[in-house]
Amino acid sequence: MARRRAAAVPVQHDDDIIAEIAAWYREWLTQPAALEAQEWTPVYIGPTWQTDAAGRFVLPRYSLGWYLLGWAGRWLQLRPGEPWRFTKEQARFLLWWYAVDEHGRFIYRDGVLQRLKGWGKDPLGATICAMELLAPVRFSHWGADGQPVGRDVPDAWVQTAAVSMEQTKNTMRLFPVLFSDEAIARFRLAIGAEQIKAFDGKRVIQAVTSSPRTLEGARASFVLANETQHWLSNNDGWEMWAVIERNATKSADGAARTLAITNAYEPSDESVAQRAREAWEAAQAGTHADTGLLYDSVEAPPEAPLTAEAAPAVVQSIRGDASWLDPDRIVSSILDPRNPPSRSRRFWYNQIVAAEDAWVDPRHFDAMAAPDKQVAPRDEIAMFFDGSKSDDASALVGCRISDGHVITLGVWQRPPGERGKNWLAPRGEISAAVDVAMERYNVVAFWADPSHAFEDETGQRYWDGLLDDWHRKYKDSLTLWALPGKHSIMWDMAAPSRVAQFTAAAERTAAEIEAGEFTHDAHPLLRQHAHNARRYPNRWGVSLWKGHRESPRKVDAAVAMVGARMVRREFLNTRKRPRTGRVW
Repeated sequence: MARRRAAAVPVQHDDDIIAEIAAWYREWLTQPAALEAQEWTPVYIGPTWQTDAAGRFVLPRYSLGWYLLGWAGRWLQLRPGEPWRFTKEQARFLLWWYAVDEHGRFIYRDGVLQRLKGWGKDPLGATICAMELLAPVRFSHWGADGQPVGRDVPDAWVQTAAVSMEQTKNTMRLFPVLFSDEAIARFRLAIGAEQIKAFDGKRVIQAVTSSPRTLEGARASFVLANETQHWLSNNDGWEMWAVIERNATKSADGAARTLAITNAYEPSDESVAQRAREAWEAAQAGTHADTGLLYDSVEAPPEAPLTAEAAPAVVQSIRGDASWLDPDRIVSSILDPRNPPSRSRRFWYNQIVAAEDAWVDPRHFDAMAAPDKQVAPRDEIAMFFDGSKSDDASALVGCRISDGHVITLGVWQRPPGERGKNWLAPRGEISAAVDVAMERYNVVAFWADPSHAFEDETGQRYWDGLLDDWHRKYKDSLTLWALPGKHSIMWDMAAPSRVAQFTAAAERTAAEIEAGEFTHDAHPLLRQHAHNARRYPNRWGVSLWKGHRESPRKVDAAVAMVGARMVRREFLNTRKRPRTGRVW
């Protein structure tokens, strides 16, 4: 049921009230920081917690945020009858989010706010949505005091986006209380569960979910992306973000922006949140261009332990100004044996860590990336192919004999958006990739798992015919056969002896990744599949898999990598050394 008042109520001296509140914030925020000594110093990312040599927080030179702080205090409320008040940390973030350069252009093109669970990301996001709907959030001109003066957006179209309607409710349910009765009357607001209209429908806030096609072309003036750690490939989160970004880029005034709010993500999920963090890190490292991403996070230091003794101080240090978070209650959750440590670190320490059952630590795998290392034509390599028919991926990976460097020769998986079993692994395209690799490199061994469970329309195993073709074509050039004397390529992992052999190879590869003993080409799908892989204990040790049979996560490139490393090892162990010396 919409809540609305028909007639506007005249309000006197609004600008004076807003100016008074803004002046109060200016005095409050420019005081010395006076940070207390902390047992566990957080990792601060972004400008919100930066201080200068005098110990004061660094604030932007020009920002529309000063007026907006006052505007929020005038028209918004914490609860009925109590005006809205930001914490210092929230206010500093707001100032930076609305910072402009000397030309009046926003410094930041889009942003990510990452904080621990319960910090107040949704309330802050709701206030920004309210201001984007009604307040002067675009640069207009320079004031007499040298500060920017804003203007509102007459056709404001604000979206709060998530991959499920339930997630959008985290923000939408705040608006009925957030707007004061005076604001409802002044701006002629109609507040519904999934949509808020202002000025008789001329401006709107709407909740949207992951339907990329319906979002294409929508010219939103501002988008709040909620819980982007849950925006994944298999729920259309990637494509939804791509559409939102395109829409913002082609906005009429070029000032439409997107702010993502997120908890720490799990690296193996390959979420939109992860992509944003990696883009920011690449820009900081100078390997990619800085595209104007405001990334702001407060994280526990890596060495912070999850113990009853240390956790209260850790939580107190990283909660910032969120004094409502009770460290004792959080410690109870951390110590609950039903909560795995990785989840507690992500939720309560705001740390980006892998799950306990991860096959390898994603950070260690990423540290071995060497995308500029080239494998020259005619270099000796070993190859392994892991085939699938439709549900999983098929992958062809090589490993250089001389140094063990891993190269991704091809990964084929169902494109995003394809449903059911309409898509089949393209045998012709895969065979062509094998031909290219055989022509380019000196392939000394090439083994392939035919995925025995997959049959084609004739009732034959999907890959057997192609593997036989490869055998007949390349058997004379391959030094190490998969089945000595029988087949140069077919290496059926279904056999118990081969499960044991592959398990041992998976354990060795995991240990080598932990120790950083080889490099890889940083192919994005190889990286994703390695991040996705989960530990799979069996009677012979610990292998890897995707977690459960119905998991949408792909791991086949990681399997092919282990296979290629295994084939290389077998080749080196069986290669005969050339004889030296003279015969007299």
